[in-house]
Amino acid sequence: MNKPSGLGPLSRERLSKILRISKGIINVDLASKALDIPPSKASQFLSYWAQQGWLYRVKRGIYVSVPLESSTGKPAIEDPWIIAHEIFNPCYIGGWSAAEYWDLTEQIFQSVCIVTVKAKRIKDVSFGNFRFSVKSIYPERFFGYKAVWRGQMKVNVSDPGRTVIDMLNDTKLGGGIRPISDVLNKYMQSPHKNLNSLFEYAMRIKNKTVLKRLGYLMEKFHTEEREFIQQCHARISTGYSKLDPNLDADKLITRWKLWVPESWTGEG
Repeated sequence: MNKPSGLGPLSRERLSKILRISKGIINVDLASKALDIPPSKASQFLSYWAQQGWLYRVKRGIYVSVPLESSTGKPAIEDPWIIAHEIFNPCYIGGWSAAEYWDLTEQIFQSVCIVTVKAKRIKDVSFGNFRFSVKSIYPERFFGYKAVWRGQMKVNVSDPGRTVIDMLNDTKLGGGIRPISDVLNKYMQSPHKNLNSLFEYAMRIKNKTVLKRLGYLMEKFHTEEREFIQQCHARISTGYSKLDPNLDADKLITRWKLWVPESWTGEG
């Protein structure tokens, strides 16, 4: 990144005016309204300030500020959640990132997991120093999240129950079934535990493989929850599924119509 160069008084005044109304993220619309100028002109200003090192370009049309006193060109925003909100909204922080937020995992991940109705497929993307793993969902499945403050901005994060269900729906969002089972176990031992909500989310996600995975794991590690386990079992589909699509599975659990790795059959 360029070391910030000097700005003239008028340019500094314009930039300061934008920064006063910004919550950290700057885009063309915000700059246009702040300066009462056409979007095309605002875009030119933003591009110029980025070239001079006073803004950091996250992606086309989206910038974060560099502190006016900075001599290194380091962006003012270091929270990737805020960047994610601007780029992928409507979205929520989900998967392993949400599990970290709710203290449901001790694993450290190098990227932020984003669930959005905007993207077209799961993919890994980078913007500057920020890395994101992005999953697309249908708009009708955009539920089960809470707004939390990150600095001056509210950002959505999946609530604990939705976090668990998202992982069971797509095991990539939890880093595989092994860490997902650990997340589920921590959820069951935490103040977040709410089996009614968990079951509701499992039904609303409209993927009965989720009920198979959830019921199997509950029966394996939480046998005391008999009524909940039976609720799951009563609604599984007739087809066969895998506990984790990314693992070899050579043992069929007929009760759950679920293929699991041999190594799982001896655990309890």
